Amino acid sequence: MAYALSSLVKYGIIAGLSIIVAGCTSAGTVRPLSFAPVSAPKLAGTDTILASLNGGILPQNASSALSGPDRLRALEAEYQALEKAPLGQVVAWKSQSGGTAGEVSAGTPYQVGQQNCRQYTHTATIRGTPVKGQGAACRNEDGSWTPLS
Repeated sequence: MAYALSSLVKYGIIAGLSIIVAGCTSAGTVRPLSFAPVSAPKLAGTDTILASLNGGILPQNASSALSGPDRLRALEAEYQALEKAPLGQVVAWKSQSGGTAGEVSAGTPYQVGQQNCRQYTHTATIRGTPVKGQGAACRNEDGSWTPLS
């Protein structure tokens, strides 16, 4: 009889905890981070939204080998991945002349103080050489992203 009562108490506790956990998840108190819409950046060398990426996260010796238009494509891919890409989705870019391409993927958004931040990875093949950059960036009030040092 004591064993049956003990089992009944265990099942009661498990049922009670299940109800509590279900109530927490359906209450809607936990929300994923979201970012306010920002107009798409222009492909111009002086564009402040892309300029705030400080050249991106690809290694400096690799990114310096990119042509101006390819550098802008790479930076725009980083911006798009940070701003809009869901976890696990890549933003790809490719040179119009061929031989150079890359992909950027961003991690789950998180907060540092009042800023929304994301870790991200940029892999590319530049003139046949594979390169990879990893880092994190935080979103500024104007919609730009600044990499963390």
